[in-house]
Amino acid sequence: MTTSTGASATSGVSASPPRRTPPKRKARQLAKYLREERPDYAYLKAVFRALRDELDIEVQREPKTLPFVPSEDEIRRYYQAVWQARRSGDMVLIKTLLYTGVRVAELVAIRLDDVDLDAARIRVTHGKGGKDRIVPFPQTFRETLALHIADRHKTGGANLFESSWKKPYSTRGVRALLARYATAAGLAHNMPPHRLRHFLFTWLKTQGIDDALIQPYSGHASRQSLEIYSRLAITDAQASYDNAIGRFPV
Repeated sequence: MTTSTGASATSGVSASPPRRTPPKRKARQLAKYLREERPDYAYLKAVFRALRDELDIEVQREPKTLPFVPSEDEIRRYYQAVWQARRSGDMVLIKTLLYTGVRVAELVAIRLDDVDLDAARIRVTHGKGGKDRIVPFPQTFRETLALHIADRHKTGGANLFESSWKKPYSTRGVRALLARYATAAGLAHNMPPHRLRHFLFTWLKTQGIDDALIQPYSGHASRQSLEIYSRLAITDAQASYDNAIGRFPV
């Protein structure tokens, strides 16, 4: 007895995935219909959100994990390696990251006139989401920062951190610099900029500073964004920061 072709094709064989048009080609096809709408990012985002609903497609989100936060001992060992290198520019850069919690892209964009030595604050322009904000630094850091700024003025620089060719540091260059000191300190892990940022905000939380006081400086979109630090506006906030930062390990 013969077996039908249809039965043999389906018996014990998993269905092959559907053949799909390559994404770039499909994008060009869709663009023909959307171009006359003169879409901007917000419109496209809304269209594709509605399209997901029409096709009953669920967004697969990665589960949020807690960031790795260095210990105080690791931060002390790390900065000791920086101190022993006796490179003043590197010390100022790393202390600026540690004290302010700015993102690396924000750091390399800081200009000399963004620094207010009298108020012990730095203006961050066009931070994440295109927002401006003010971040504090300790009063004890003012003299060191003032000397660094004076040196920058002598060389005719415009940015707080520049190469000898008067070009702003790249984010890649800063990451490489931080990695060298992690190696010199004998740490078992790297020390990318966001770990210094995580350390500061986690440390401030352990000092009892409320999210409402941290958020204006951290650049997070909402207080809910800071809840992750709980699990591990500052005339008032400036005073809270100044009081706590006196106990900072660096």
